[in-house]
Order: sequence, then structure tokens, then C-alpha cells
Amino acid sequence: MTSSADGTRVTALRQVALTVADVEKSVAFYRDAVGLPFLFAAPPSLAFFDIGGVRLMIAPPEGDFKPGRGTVLYLKVADIDAAHEAMSARGVSFPKPPAFLAAMPDHDLWLAEFRDPDGNPLALMCEKPR
Repeated sequence: MTSSADGTRVTALRQVALTVADVEKSVAFYRDAVGLPFLFAAPPSLAFFDIGGVRLMIAPPEGDFKPGRGTVLYLKVADIDAAHEAMSARGVSFPKPPAFLAAMPDHDLWLAEFRDPDGNPLALMCEKPR
């Protein structure tokens, strides 16, 4: 990476915005079922969560944005089987159990896909060491 003396280089992903139909329902899902730490709410109807130092902002539709047509959020976990079991017990519906995706040089990549109440796609991701 090159450094930038003028501060113009992108250094990190700080926040992701996700469009939802019902902010209260989504707060309950992300906080209670998924288990993300709730940070704060801001008027008129925004809510913020922490995902390992990156903020997830959920908000009602504005302009051309529509619920359920967002980018996939991959949530890193250390133990995909335990996370899958815990989230399932809290009401998260997974269409399939965690699945092996790829063998990497030093780990195996596993995923477990699910959706939020608006149909936004998410997945648990685990890098299992060999």
C-alpha cells in the first residue's frame, strides 16, 4: 500500500447502510436474534450496530433504495457450528446448515446463509484453521 500525505487514501470500511421496511422489527432481529451490539438510534428512524468496529446503519427506504435488495453482509465467527446453533435457537432461519466453501492455503472457508426480515441476504463466515 502506498501512503498518502494529504489524507485521501481509504484506510478502512467504517459503516454499511442497509435499507429495511420496519426499523423496530429489524432492531429486534439484529440485536436479539443475530446478537449484534446495539450502538444507538438517531432521529427520525435510524439504528446503528457494531460489527467488529464497522457500524451497520439500518434505515427506512429513501429514493430508489428498496428493502431486501441489499449487498450480502458476511459476518465472521470463530465457531460457525456454535453460532449457527445459537442463532437458530434465537429464531434465525437458515435454509441449510453451515457448508464448506473452499480450501484456502491455511484454513477452510465455511458459510451459513440466512436473511433478515426484509429478505436482505446475510451469511455467517468462518475461517477454520487446519
